[in-house]
Amino acid sequence: MKFSCKTSELLQALQLVSRAIGGQQTLPILNNVLVEVEGKRCVISATDLELSIVTSFEANIENEGAITVPAKAILNFAQYNSDAEVLLETSGGNQLKCTSTHAKTLIAGESATEYPTITPIENEETFTIGAEPLLDALHMVTFASAKSTLRPVLSGVYLRAEKGNLIFVSTDSYRLSEYRVPLSTGKADLSCIIPAKVLEELKAVLGSKKGEESKKEKEEKKEKKGKDHQAAATIEIALSNQQIELRAGRTRLLSRLIDGKFPDYQQIIPKEAKTKVTVPVRELLTVIRRMHYFAKEINNNITFRFSGGKMQMTTPQTQMGKDEATLEVSQSGKENKIALSSSYLLDFLNHMENEEVEVQITDSMHPAVFRLPGKEFLLHLIMPLRLQEE
Repeated sequence: MKFSCKTSELLQALQLVSRAIGGQQTLPILNNVLVEVEGKRCVISATDLELSIVTSFEANIENEGAITVPAKAILNFAQYNSDAEVLLETSGGNQLKCTSTHAKTLIAGESATEYPTITPIENEETFTIGAEPLLDALHMVTFASAKSTLRPVLSGVYLRAEKGNLIFVSTDSYRLSEYRVPLSTGKADLSCIIPAKVLEELKAVLGSKKGEESKKEKEEKKEKKGKDHQAAATIEIALSNQQIELRAGRTRLLSRLIDGKFPDYQQIIPKEAKTKVTVPVRELLTVIRRMHYFAKEINNNITFRFSGGKMQMTTPQTQMGKDEATLEVSQSGKENKIALSSSYLLDFLNHMENEEVEVQITDSMHPAVFRLPGKEFLLHLIMPLRLQEE
């Protein structure tokens, strides 16, 4: 194997696929990346047997071949190399020689045949979705999934198609996020649970594609307007009974789906709200950040009282003290009160990009529902806490 390529493209590919490598691998070879060159492309892959990431870039190939090398070693070479181009070639069997104008590194690897096979999914159902709306959906949903795997279905994002929409839902049983994206193609009975980790990695891939580019790179893309550039604007999703594959331009993410039945979450969404208030997001976020200092002493508890166009917030009295605040709000409906977690509120508000949010309250025993005024595609729900009576 012998090929040359741009250092920046090699580095970007390595950084992408390395996200599939976990902290503690059961098999030492899972700490490696697989480097394959064929035709005019270099393909780099990594897997932890649950998640696989594969990407490629153009290279000048003299001899085709493949090798697997420790991810940290080759990433270290690419990251701290200031030369624009590098030459990579196998040497003495299972060694990779990395050479550039001012550097020469030899990395001990293993035969590519020793690396686990990343098998494409079979019997797939495919559809496409815009990269930007998908990124928006993941931004507002994945954070609400459970971090623990005690209940595996809650550690994933529930995906289903309904009435021309692709619906993303996540919950840890204390809060829930639902986001709807218009869908023009795909089966009407689509339903699966995707590991949240996979979608977090997809966010990183999409985020890197939206990153800053130099003027030169932008001009090159304008001139090229090739298939890969066009593909980056949309994501192709392929599903089978047990696997999902997400294709973003030259990059593919493959993962197993979570087996199980997602909770019937629609049962807990209040059918009608007795109180609705519209609140400026920035003002509310500033207040909750301040009050969280005291609220975290007692279960992150903040009591909200809605009356006469004002939202009054109080924390319980602790040895450290207490905090109160009042915001002017646009209110409709009756007076009401509810206790909510300052931690969950901060999680949600920190993901908000809108200027205002509508809060819908039934009573102190039912969840608070958050929506965007005039926009039905987002719903966020937070379960109530016990009211701290004064």
